[in-house]
Amino acid sequence: MSKIAILGLGTVGTGVARVTAENARQIERKLGEPLTVKTILVRHFKDGPYRQLMTDDFARIEQDEEIRVVVETIGGVDAAYEYTKRALEAGKHVVTANKQLVAERGCELLELARKKNVNYLFEASVGGGIPILHPLTECLCANRIDEIYGILNGTTNYILTRMVRTGAFFSDALREAQAKGYAEADPTADVQGIDAGRKICILSDLAFGAQTDPEKVPMEGIAKLSLRDVKVAQRAGYRIKLLGRCLRMPGGGRTAYVAPHLVPEDHPLANVEDVYNAVVVRGNAVGELMFYGRGAGELPTASACVSDVLEALRRSPRQEGLGWSADTDGFVDPAEVATRFYFRIEGSLTDAAMAFGQVEVLSEDGETGFLTDRITGREALEQSRSLNVLACLRVID
Repeated sequence: MSKIAILGLGTVGTGVARVTAENARQIERKLGEPLTVKTILVRHFKDGPYRQLMTDDFARIEQDEEIRVVVETIGGVDAAYEYTKRALEAGKHVVTANKQLVAERGCELLELARKKNVNYLFEASVGGGIPILHPLTECLCANRIDEIYGILNGTTNYILTRMVRTGAFFSDALREAQAKGYAEADPTADVQGIDAGRKICILSDLAFGAQTDPEKVPMEGIAKLSLRDVKVAQRAGYRIKLLGRCLRMPGGGRTAYVAPHLVPEDHPLANVEDVYNAVVVRGNAVGELMFYGRGAGELPTASACVSDVLEALRRSPRQEGLGWSADTDGFVDPAEVATRFYFRIEGSLTDAAMAFGQVEVLSEDGETGFLTDRITGREALEQSRSLNVLACLRVID
């Protein structure tokens, strides 16, 4: 029998305990032996079905030789980092859904796991229940990955869906998301693009094999997005989606960023709605693949965590080939990425044409909405200096 510990009993931790118990037969058949939760680390004891498993002393888990895998669901960096290090140093595999910890300290923790001959796995940190990291590192390992982009945050996608479907203002759509439990009381990490930014950093790390420093990645959310731009885009055959994107640059190097984009309505991402996520991976041999599903939630995220537990145990002592260099050199400012841009300006078509030359007009009603030809972000900024810009978004073609 294999025994595991769970750190934290919030949404994901509870989900891991539920999946382990409710799917016990399937797990035993695939693992070849029963899997059980032995201990759960909590800050405060409370009554419930897991009361007898609770402890507030991590040393009990750290020193318990029967516990082979620790599932970290605390979140954040401080305590999660300390406990993860101690578990790895004690020779235990660690599984996590903690995107912030992986984005900021993952390279160091993977190196420690390698030295201790154990696994540090984090499939749930990017796509929740969507399998994306394993396909990226295993199934697509014969490819050179050139680009990854997608909808990486279900909360913002739900808000944008409501703005399109019902014409709700951002603030009203956010309150609805909070009422349904899709958004936290403090939604900053979601609506400011921070959550998606941490995820695109992890995808970039794995795709390009080098550390992407989250502090260098521009993360723009949807809090300043106007319903007017949502409607202009919709009438013109586009949907606005918050996308995380990382790509290999033509002259060498790599870049990553998060920002709202106009997506053509015939693009598969345009029809990804509500709390669903989708990630597009472009390899030089396979072309484009899209991974779609629920990117968060108790059971989808727990599904990925428990799958990683089984992976760690089956591949014990450790999985080869997962990791990246600590070298942060070669990161290029995403302002060098060329795309079409959408602008809405307080001015006329003549003003737009004087700044950008030939443009595609989307709306003219006292303000002018238009699309440029392909230009870099730096060029877009320079050429728009003479205009009164009300909105500026990139376009995914």
